[in-house]
Amino acid sequence: MSSENTLQFSKHHHEVLIRETHIDTLGHVNNATYLQLFEEARWEFLTQRHFGIGEIQRKKLGPVILEIHLKFHKEIKLREKVIIETETLDYEGKIGTLSQLMLKQDHQVACEAKMVFGLFDIEARKLILPTKEWLYAIGGPSIEL
Repeated sequence: MSSENTLQFSKHHHEVLIRETHIDTLGHVNNATYLQLFEEARWEFLTQRHFGIGEIQRKKLGPVILEIHLKFHKEIKLREKVIIETETLDYEGKIGTLSQLMLKQDHQVACEAKMVFGLFDIEARKLILPTKEWLYAIGGPSIEL
């Protein structure tokens, strides 16, 4: 077991108001829109923890999704508020597992996402081992920045 597996990762919560652009002809959130909303929440998490797009461009290191699985539980309709809960479950070697839940106001799970991801070296075009800054960005313990 790697030392990364012993890390405790914090959760991030991101609130979203479902708008007209999120709705399909059936009157609920379009399936592809869930991916966009989950991505928005991940970017908010990374940015708040000092690993936003500017830092990615400067370091030439950034996140890459390798696999994603969505499971839909409850429909979400226009003008509902949802909370997206993001949490890194584990990170071993070059690969991490992330969970995201989209929760309705009554805390019922509307959609869950599980993804496999890593840290990508933009110049070398390959996955690399996580840096301390990256582990912090995905919810790991605080580091001196």
